[in-house]
Amino acid sequence: MKENFDRFKFALYKEKEMPEFRKWITVLAGLALFAGLASAQVGAGSPTATGQFSCTSNAAVTPTLRAEGYTEVVGDIVITCTGGTPQAQGVMIPTANFTVFLNAPVTSRLLPTTASPTASEALLLIDEPGSAEGGYGPAVPQTPCSSAAFGAGVGGCTEYVGASTVVGPVGSNNAAVPVTGPACTAAAPCAPGANVFQGIVTGFQVAFFGIPVLAPSTTGSRVYRITNVRVDANYITAGSSTPGQVLGSVSVSSSTSLTLTTSTLTVGFVQAGLNASVKNGSNTATASSSGTTFNQCSSATTSQVALLSYAENFGTAFKIRQQTSPQNIPGTIYNSESNFVPGANFTSITAPGTNISYLPGQADYATRLKATFTNVPSGVSIFVSTRDVTNSFVATAGNPQAVLVVGETTSDSASTDFGMGLAVQPGLPTASQTGTGGPSTAAIGIAPVTISAGTGAAVWEVVNTNPATIDTILFSVFISYTASPATNSPAAGAMTVTMSFAPTPSGGAFTATSGATAQSALTIPRFSDSLDTTKSFATVAVCTTALLYPYVINVNGFDTGLAIANTSTDPFGTTAQQGTCSLYFYGTAPPTTIPFVTPIVPTGTVYATTASTVAPGFDGYMIASCNFQYAHGLGFVTDVGARNLSTVYLPLILVRPGATLPEALNN
Repeated sequence: MKENFDRFKFALYKEKEMPEFRKWITVLAGLALFAGLASAQVGAGSPTATGQFSCTSNAAVTPTLRAEGYTEVVGDIVITCTGGTPQAQGVMIPTANFTVFLNAPVTSRLLPTTASPTASEALLLIDEPGSAEGGYGPAVPQTPCSSAAFGAGVGGCTEYVGASTVVGPVGSNNAAVPVTGPACTAAAPCAPGANVFQGIVTGFQVAFFGIPVLAPSTTGSRVYRITNVRVDANYITAGSSTPGQVLGSVSVSSSTSLTLTTSTLTVGFVQAGLNASVKNGSNTATASSSGTTFNQCSSATTSQVALLSYAENFGTAFKIRQQTSPQNIPGTIYNSESNFVPGANFTSITAPGTNISYLPGQADYATRLKATFTNVPSGVSIFVSTRDVTNSFVATAGNPQAVLVVGETTSDSASTDFGMGLAVQPGLPTASQTGTGGPSTAAIGIAPVTISAGTGAAVWEVVNTNPATIDTILFSVFISYTASPATNSPAAGAMTVTMSFAPTPSGGAFTATSGATAQSALTIPRFSDSLDTTKSFATVAVCTTALLYPYVINVNGFDTGLAIANTSTDPFGTTAQQGTCSLYFYGTAPPTTIPFVTPIVPTGTVYATTASTVAPGFDGYMIASCNFQYAHGLGFVTDVGARNLSTVYLPLILVRPGATLPEALNN
């Protein structure tokens, strides 16, 4: 025959009776090193016997995966085949089952059909359809097989060898025609058959059934590309300096004589993707371990608290949703949350239980960054910047790197939010700005964080990033509350923030178990919360006054009267406060229990006692730490009965380290 059978098309055709296949054989994988992207040239062959039909598998580009990620895309596996004996026209193309085994659970989105409930977005492509490579295969459309369960086998999208007069980039080509069908002509060329097959996910493996295997003969090669395989990278242990590895190997069971020299391939390196920290408002240093301190007795109005810093550990940890629509060139590295998204011939699939239609490989949104605020006292409001900033009061110049969105699992619009470099990213579920923070001359847009039972979260979505650099994205946090120390509001204590990717199980959208397995209804990407960073970002401190009583005695017939007045009630509009005082005794024979804690001293009252009551037999000095401002005191030393000697003094008001006096006094 004159036709070149090493270059072919497939025809979709079903028959009631099909020839029996020869017995399936299994070709197990050997070991090999990482290799680069295989060529997909499909050259002209010869219709003569050429010896053994053999294939070799390689990893394409091996990406770095985020250790936090449940749905990380591993590198493509490329199987390149050469040699073999061409088949005669009209013969049903032999098929093989390709199975990829990995050392992490496969989490590719399930896009099931009635016959294949575990069919997924993982795809096997034949001869790089839609690419710029030479030959017939790359020039034909991306055409899906109608059956993930049977592929091109019996009951599926059966395919035959046949001649075609359709001219591709290089000469005449082969096509698939049924045994009983007419020969292909220029007027009635054979339609290309399926060259895109869905994988079926089971645990740690993904299988592709009924893949047509036609030998390329003497020249050129046949290329099988396995793409859109996602894994739970959090399953892989990754040290701080040594990345973990996702390993994959390929097994082939075939109805034809096929030798596969394959390997255990490294298809992904795993390391933590996020380096999160809390910075001071000027972005000059890391915040203190307790964060910014606020006094309970002083109100705050959108007061600057901190900067939340999200930095990549490697250049591709932050990704936009999708670079173009579609991302349909096989083997292209897009550095986005979406991977290979087939072209126009591939119909989107509605996942069961949802009203959302998906194309294989397409993510629901870009990388999202989450701040979960906890231990927020009642009465305290938290605000965050609606986009990235340089410091607390200055937005980053140019287009934003990330913008605030309404929720961690709310999907982007499916058709309008592709690419980068936009000032306003269309299709994003952005949160509305409700005010500004900072001085009026340099205010930034802010929005409130909804707090329930002391907890609330803010989520930003990455819209611009540079894969060639390490990006650091900062967001500002503000706080507001009305002081009411008399009612202990806001309650004293440290507020914390947990910084992570989003979404995570802590948001309640899924569990750690469901998030780490292949699903049809859950959004992509998803992340574990096992590597989250938690820091204190603000502390509410009780307002205090410290009084030094320099001489307190209850020996040799002497006693000391101790008085503490709460003067926060006055004619000057001072905020009324109340609290206890802790008495610390330093000297000879101090009391067994230190400190001695007084009852609550209400505003406008005086607490009085004697050394003989609270520290009998003591001789030394005492410091009173009162949980309210404007405490004043009096010490009265006398021999019992005040018959011979007495003296009165005012205790000194001390300045605590790092604090200021609540009032201007000359001690």
